[in-house]
Parts: sequence; structure tokens; C-alpha cells
Amino acid sequence: MIARQNVLSTIRMVREENLDVRAVTLGINLNVCANPDPVRLARAVHERIVEKAQQLVQFCDEVSAKYGLPIVNKRIAVSPVSLLLEGHGVETAVEVCRALDAAAEQVRIDLLGGYSALVQKGVTPGERTLIESLPRALAATRRVCSSFNVGTTKAGINVDAVNMISRTIIETARASRESRGFGCAKIVVFANMPEDNPFMAGAMLGAGEPECVINVGVSGPGVVKRAIDRLVQQDPDVTLDEIAEEIKHTAFRVTRTGELIGREVANRLGIPFGVVDLSLAPTPRVGDSVGEIYQAMGIGKIGAPGTTAAVMLLNDAVKKGGAFASSAVGGLSGAFIPVMEDHALSKAVTDGTLTLEKLEAMTAVCSVGLDMILLPGDTAAETVAGIILDESAIGITSRKTTGVRVIPVPGAKCGDHVDYGGLFGAGVVTCPASPGGAEPFVRRGGQIPAPIHSLMN
Repeated sequence: MIARQNVLSTIRMVREENLDVRAVTLGINLNVCANPDPVRLARAVHERIVEKAQQLVQFCDEVSAKYGLPIVNKRIAVSPVSLLLEGHGVETAVEVCRALDAAAEQVRIDLLGGYSALVQKGVTPGERTLIESLPRALAATRRVCSSFNVGTTKAGINVDAVNMISRTIIETARASRESRGFGCAKIVVFANMPEDNPFMAGAMLGAGEPECVINVGVSGPGVVKRAIDRLVQQDPDVTLDEIAEEIKHTAFRVTRTGELIGREVANRLGIPFGVVDLSLAPTPRVGDSVGEIYQAMGIGKIGAPGTTAAVMLLNDAVKKGGAFASSAVGGLSGAFIPVMEDHALSKAVTDGTLTLEKLEAMTAVCSVGLDMILLPGDTAAETVAGIILDESAIGITSRKTTGVRVIPVPGAKCGDHVDYGGLFGAGVVTCPASPGGAEPFVRRGGQIPAPIHSLMN
């Protein structure tokens, strides 16, 4: 009876509650493509991706049909492209990015991550080349995403790299002015960046990973919300610990489902299965929102006192349920709060109950950080750098991943509405309470040392 009930619960999750496999991501190591000749380098990158990923979409579709479970996105994450650019210039970087985009289109995947660099302790010539190429590279491509690691709990924060990347974000927004700065939606800056994250824009195949691997991202915010709704209907006086227990059980079932799908896709490709990332990643659809989960718990206005505690409860319960369900839980796993991709969070920002500063507090206990935040077009690079430094400080001190994905919208002012459509959603341009005033601190550069607890382990 228990097994039958679990099956029926999973069927209901798929049919009524927006359960899906949000992303099946194929990791591919590109280091073998290194070549001093720019033309041969770009060609090798294109050929390797096509060779390894040509059957990815086909197998995902077959497995999806077999189990009746939607696989929404099929993606690729490559090893950091900066490693291929040592000794090359910006022109070569742009051509490699074009090769990545062309290969992604040929194998019919949605997005490709890994146009990336790890710069937490310093910046090599190849990493500098990649950073300088971003405005041109991302304006010339559709599917390529870029990510950077600027700090770790062991190394501290590389402020020089933060400043360099912040200036490049501003330049990328200007270069993609026709799409209202959309190029910046494909850039994320991390502290403690995970090496097996299947979600974009931060997906990358990190050091120590197999030559090729399948990582799966499962998302079910609608499932969790409906589970809480049923619990509250049965007992309006349900306590928060009982809500947490229900979330754990729901996360358990969702994780098991995602791992089943991921392992079958990996088997068909003949490569290892890596991790299942149980992150409640929302979409702009009503019923597929993390913000709605907080409302179901009793947070009438997102951003009100108590919201950060609700985020912590949800994130912790999801991680516990996933960890019990599988020994292959990885990536970020928890709750995302991407403002533009979640209609309830976006509305809270529009209504003024959810401010940038409250979002920053929530990131201390969620799975990632400030995600898909629209900023005014005249935002200074030092302001972007300050936001990144603050999030990185939270991450390295808390020994967790934090990220920043901000979009300075050219020509936009606070309160303006911007709609990118599809998965990226819509939102309102928001402003820091004090956008200026820390420029001398940011411009000093150097390295913010690691916190003492990391040095004493």
C-alpha cells in the first residue's frame, strides 16, 4: 500500500502540480581541444561537443516519453573555456564562443554553460582574455552562458577580479542594448562555485569531474506548495515543524524521481551519472513559484518580517529530504529566489514589500544569491562590484554558495517594467537603498582575506 500510494502521489505531482525534470545537463571536458592555432581550436571545440552530445536530446525525449515526465531543458556544461585561451587574444575567444553556440544549436540543446573562469586567487592571461571578450561574445551568441568564481571560504575574495568583471557587466549591458541588456542575464558571479551545478547560467564542468557526465536538476515548487496547502486544509493550526516534515517527504519523492530519469539518460549515453540537484527553481508560471510556498506557509506579504526564517525552513527541509532520498545529491540543492523568474517574488518587488536589502538577507539562508535582479541603466560599475562583494562575503563566511546575476538595463530607471519573455520572465527595475558611497572601498582592490574559521580547520 505504501508503494502504491507513492506511485499515485508522483502521478499527481506530474499531472496537477508542475513536477518536471527542469534540466538534464551533459558535462563535457574540452581540455583536449587546446591548440595554439585559433582556427583549429574553434573547430575542435565544435566537433567535440557535437560528437559527445549528438544523441542527448533524442535520449531525453525517449526517457521522458517512457515515464511520462517532462524534461524541460536539455543543456551542456563544459570545462572552463578560459583554460583554452592561454596565449590567445579576444578575437579567438569570440570565435570559440561562436563555435560553442553553433554546436549547441546543431545538437538542439537550450543553453550551454562553461564560458567561465575561476579567479578567486588571481587572473591569468587566458582568464583576462575571456573576461574582456564577454561584451562581444555574448552579444554575438544566443545559447552561451558565462560564470566566474571570485571567492572561496579558503581563499577569500579577489576584489581586483570583482572590479574587472563588474566593469565588463556594464559593458555587456551596453553591447546588448537592443535586447535591453539581456546579455547580462547569461552572466553569474559566484563565491564557492559548485563544480556539478546543472542549472544555468552557472553550469560548468569543474575540476575532478569525469570526462563526460550527466547531472540532473529537478524542480518542484508547485509540488511543495500544494503539499503545504493540503496540510493546512487538513489542520489550519499546523505548526512550522510539521510543515517542514511535509516538505522533507515531498522532496524525498521528487529526488527519487529525478535520479531515476538521470541514471537512465546516462546509461543510454554510456557515461557516468553525476548528481541530482533538487533545487526549487521557479518559472514565471502561476503555480510554479517559490514565493507561493512562502505565502502558503503564512507569509502574507513577501519581504515582511519572518520571510528570511521561511526561506531558511524551506531550504533546510528540501536539503534534508533530498539527502535522505539519494547519495548523489549535489549541485546547489535547495531553494532559488530568482526575482524575474518567479511571479510572486516579482510582484513583491513591484509592490515594494521586497527590497534589494531584504533579498540580500534572504540569500544568507537560501541556495544561491541575488538572481535576476534588474538595475537602472546608469548603475556604476562600483555599485555592481559592491553588490558582488557583499554576496561573496555572505558565502565565504557561511561556507555556502552565493551568486549574483544582475542586469543593468540600458536607459531604464527605478520602477520601469522589463519583460524578457519565456523562462527569464519579467520584473521591475529596483535600486539599492544607497547605490553610492562605498566607491573608495571598492576601488582599493586587492584580496579580502579568508575568514579565520576556514584557516583553522
